[in-house]
Amino acid sequence: MIGYLEGTVAERTANRCLVATSGGVGYWVFVPSHTMAQLPAKGGRVAFYTNLIVREDALELFGFQTVVEQETFDILISISKVGAKTALAILSLFRPEDLERIVADDDALVLVQVPGIGKKTAQHVFLELKDKLKAVQHGVKTGEESGASGKLLRDVLDGLTGLGYEEREVYATVRALVSEHPDYDVSQALRSSLQELSRGKA
Repeated sequence: MIGYLEGTVAERTANRCLVATSGGVGYWVFVPSHTMAQLPAKGGRVAFYTNLIVREDALELFGFQTVVEQETFDILISISKVGAKTALAILSLFRPEDLERIVADDDALVLVQVPGIGKKTAQHVFLELKDKLKAVQHGVKTGEESGASGKLLRDVLDGLTGLGYEEREVYATVRALVSEHPDYDVSQALRSSLQELSRGKA
């Protein structure tokens, strides 16, 4: 599984970026339209959190600027009748926080703005998305309550929210870092989290 890719822009099309790595290998990466609009010129450095989609006739790589966006893509493709290209189209119009707002407002029909999604499909996607987001949010609340790692996670999240970050936007990054470095103290974890979040915005 290719989970992260870093390199320079070698070429670009309407919805794909060819990322050339330092090892001399290039990967075509499908990215949301808002990411395409922010790409640097050829030769500029880029970094994506990625999902590799395996099909019978192709291997397709999808790239995202943040872990939250990548995880939202995972949620979307787990919905029946939503393929990777449709999930990408959704994330091209709606950021993860937009989808949370849509669910909170019960605004299913706004999804018809996505090319290829009609009213019936919009209702279907909305209902499944609502259930899956609730499951993820429940896991966030219960998963951080136990053990030293849970306390470290909570302390770092409190520190980041105190610096102006939204918890829902940074939770996945902090959770992954705490899981990988359970021996960190709060200052180490907070510093590393800030570095990771800055790299995601680069």
